[in-house]
Parts: sequence; structure tokens; C-alpha cells
Amino acid sequence: MNIRSILLFTVFVSYCHFSHAQEKSDIVWWNPTNHEFNVIEGQGWPEEIQSGYDRLPEKAKGAVRTPVWDLSKHSAGLLIRFRSNAGNIVIRYQVDGGHAMPHMPATGVSGVDLYAKNSDGEWMWCRGNYSFGDTIKYNFQNINPNDTYHELGREYHLYLPLYNSVKWLEIGVPENTLFRPTPVRQEKPIVVYGTSIAQGACASRPGMAWTSILHRKMDRPLINLGFSGNGRLEPEVIDLLAEIDAKIYVLDCLPNLGPNLGFSLEEVYKRIISSVKRLREKRSSTPILLIEHAGYADGVINSTRQSIYTNLNKTLQEAFTQLKAEGITNIHLLPKAAIDMGMESYVDGTHPTDLGMMEYATAYEQHLREILHEPMGTLSTTIPITQSREPHNYDWEQRHQKLLTLNKTQPPKICFFGNSITHFWGGNPEAPIRTGADSWDKYLEGLEVRNFGFGWDRVENVLWRIYHDELHGFKAEQIVVMLGTNNIHLNSDEEILLGLELVIQAIQNRQPNARVSLIGLFPRKENEKRIHTLNLMIAQLSANMNVHFVDIGKVLLNDQGKINDLLFSDGLHPNAAGYHKLAPLLRDHLSR
Repeated sequence: MNIRSILLFTVFVSYCHFSHAQEKSDIVWWNPTNHEFNVIEGQGWPEEIQSGYDRLPEKAKGAVRTPVWDLSKHSAGLLIRFRSNAGNIVIRYQVDGGHAMPHMPATGVSGVDLYAKNSDGEWMWCRGNYSFGDTIKYNFQNINPNDTYHELGREYHLYLPLYNSVKWLEIGVPENTLFRPTPVRQEKPIVVYGTSIAQGACASRPGMAWTSILHRKMDRPLINLGFSGNGRLEPEVIDLLAEIDAKIYVLDCLPNLGPNLGFSLEEVYKRIISSVKRLREKRSSTPILLIEHAGYADGVINSTRQSIYTNLNKTLQEAFTQLKAEGITNIHLLPKAAIDMGMESYVDGTHPTDLGMMEYATAYEQHLREILHEPMGTLSTTIPITQSREPHNYDWEQRHQKLLTLNKTQPPKICFFGNSITHFWGGNPEAPIRTGADSWDKYLEGLEVRNFGFGWDRVENVLWRIYHDELHGFKAEQIVVMLGTNNIHLNSDEEILLGLELVIQAIQNRQPNARVSLIGLFPRKENEKRIHTLNLMIAQLSANMNVHFVDIGKVLLNDQGKINDLLFSDGLHPNAAGYHKLAPLLRDHLSR
């Protein structure tokens, strides 16, 4: 059964729920809460929730204050990911509360928001026609469903309402189109504990909450524990946070701890100190980011309001200094000046407009990238990004998730990063195409080399994978990198080198004790001279960064310096004979 048949069978058998017979018969409906595996991203306790779209586990009821529990029923930060090639996508659902608020539109309070990725990993926003009633409906029509690489559709992210509880929700696509829900990702999440601003007030739509913008910028799972008016650094909530194995904890609660809400500065100081120490008791090394109050639009003209955030920020700075003095490490501070909101950045002087949300997210991204060692440049080779250019032969994200699982259960000694030349050579995770499996098994398998190659990967795609935990949780002995040939038609040699430099920095930061090797690019038809020049530059980069360089690809050339056609399948990928020439040379290098 081919992949199209499997997906169509899955749509018709596993995902169809015809609970509303009055709808057109050519639409196939799917209910996320009825799916066989968890597809709702943004939940810290997916197996412990009371109902499908809750943010806190059922055990929190009675442990946290009632307003916090009630707000945890709001679906802020939750999203559903799926792949489809449908030209028309329909969302229908019901919510528990009113649709809008005086200072926040229905599209933000109760609406959904659909974003897509193209096959090169770039984000696109989807405009939908909507109607609000007892049942809310969004209809996304005239979608260009495919890119030029394939006809298996796009990856979609559906953000759920920010200030309402979802009672039920269904996604519909036309019959005979592909639809595949995507499992929740394994990467460690960013965990945000905050106020109404973190929950999403007053974004015009769910995708414009700063947490949602940050989710797309970092392209990492994010758990939104913003509770409107009730983000108060309470110990029972902090203890719940500590149960989540987070990439970083963000504490952004000062706007709910002012004297106008009954808190003295002494109490605020104590809560900051206590919260950090409680997290450190259970999570000894996870970064913690403390956020200053971003201020109010009328701060300068209203001295009372200005003194509130000024004194709170001073108290946070004093608590931060005390914690550092006590030897608590890996804690960080995001100052008000870094957020830098102006008077046009607010709806009501307190809550951000979409402009203010973007300013929040930009400041967060800058600081998180520094803390998490995930720098990003402006050139395409230095911007970490996903891709789905070749799903016919494999699923890019599925392979990434498989690697994360294997690394936990069977830590590798040697990690071999690359593109299709590596991917379809041999080894594990096993690829659908294995051109050189016999040579891999003979020369490399005994060294415990894991294949981190992905077909169609460019330098920037490997950078994304390293940033997203492929080198986390184990200690490798060696890491091998062979990258850049898929950038040849898009980038200059200098741009490829800058991307490789970031890749090596990322590896060295995450695996400081591993021996790192750069392999020169293999020659390719009609590009032999450029590849030779580029390899000389890669050799110099290797020397500058104190990593090893080896140019085993030279054995694929003939006496005239051109590729030996007998060793290639297409002028780019070695055939079995080519891999047999390469494998013993690579083994010799790895065995030294």
C-alpha cells in the first residue's frame, strides 16, 4: 500500500466523525480529542487533564485557587498540528463563555488562527471567513495546497481561543484529500507562567499573542500558563511547573503583584525568592528567566502608575541580585528596557496591541536565543528552519522525532550529520532507500555510528535540528558533519561557511567533549572545481575552530579531476561502488 493509499484509508477509517449530519456530505470531519494519540500541543500534563482542552491537570483542582483553576479551562496556547493537501479547510466548535470583551475582539477571545509552513519551512498565515454563533465556524478557502516539491500538502498549526473554554472542536476537509494529524513533539518546551498579557490579552487573534509569536520564532513547543489577573507566583503553581521537564522556565508575574492588588514590596520580594528556590529544588539546572514589568502607556504622565512598575522592577532586581549572591546559577533577567514598548503598543494602557505583542516576542526571542545558545543570523544558511521537501521517501519530522527517541533509549557513540548522501547510505534510523547498506554495515556499524542524515537537508536545516535537541541527553564520542552540497545552487561559498560555523558552534556547545570532524563535500558533476575550492575553505574553517577535516570524497574523482561516473548514480549521489570506496576511508578516520 503506497503512502497516498495509507493516508486516504486513515482519513476515512480513523479520523471521520459525522456527528453533525446537516453538514455537506463531501466534508470529512475529525475530532482531535478522540484521536488515538495526543495531538493537542501546549499541555504540560496531557494524560492528567479533566477535559480535552484544559491547561492544568485534574489534581490541581482544589490545590490552586478557584480563579486559577477556572482560567486553566481557557485554551490559551494550545494548538493542533496536521498535514493536508486540501484546498478548503473548515473548523467548527463551541465555547463556554461569551465571544468578546470590551477591549478584546471575538477573534482573539474565542477565535482560532491557522498558520501553514511551506516545504522550505517558511511560515504563512491563512485568512479564514468566520461566523460567531452557538457554533463558531471558520472556513479557509482557495488554499494553494502544495509546493513544487510534492503533492502531499502543507504542515498546519491551528491556534485555539485565548480567553474561552473549548467544549468541542472538529476539523473538516473535502473527501479524497489527504489529512494527517501530527503527534505532539518531544522537544523540551518553553514554560511560561504569567498574567493576562501572557494569556493573550489583548491580541486580535490567537496567533498574535506574544507566546504564539514566540512559538513560531523559536519553533519549539510552548506551554502557556498565563492566568488573567492571577499570575501571582503562588507556590502551588510553581510546584506544578517543576513537574514539567522544561527547556526554560519564564516567570512573568509582576503585573499581578502590585500594591493596587494588595501586595507589599516585601511580599513580592519573598515570592520571587521562594519561587526560584522551589524550582531549583526539583530542576537543578534548567534556566529560569525573570521578567521585569513592561510598564504602562501612561507611565510618564501618571506618576502613580509609573511608581507601581518602577518599584516592582527595583524589587525584582534586588531579589535577582540576592539569588545570584546565594550561588543560584542559570537564572536570568529580562529588563523593561529590552521590551521597549511605546504608547501605541497598548490597547488600554495596560494590555498590548498586536504591535506590543510583537515587541514582547522580539525581546523574548533575543534573550532566549542567548540563554539557550541558539544564535541566528540574517543569511538563509544561518536561520534555523525545518523542511519537508521529500515526504515521498520519508517524513522529515517523523525522522527527527525517531532520532530523539533513539538517543534516549540507545545513545550513540558517533553521530553522522548530513543530507541524502548520508541518509540513504545505511545505518539507523533505517531509511526507505539504502544505496550503500552493505558498506555501512561492514565498515561503520561496529563503530556505533548513528545516521543523522536527512534527504534534502541544507545547512540551516541541520542547525534547526541541533537546536531542537538532537544532541541532548547523551555524551557522544565523535560527531561528523558533511553539509553544504544542497546549498550550492542557492548560496555563495562564504554564506555556506558562515552556516557551517554556526553548526559547529552549536555542536561544541552541546557536546563539548566530543571529537568533531568536518568532511569535505563530495564532488558533483559539473561542479568539481567549485567543490574543490569550497573544501579548501572548509579545511581552513576546521583549523580555525579546532575541529578535524578529512576529504575522503577525492576517491570519487578520475585522473582528470572530474567525477568517476562509474561511482555515481546521478552525478551527485554515490552508488554502491562509490560508497564501498568511501566507507573504509571514513572508518580509518573515525578509528584514529
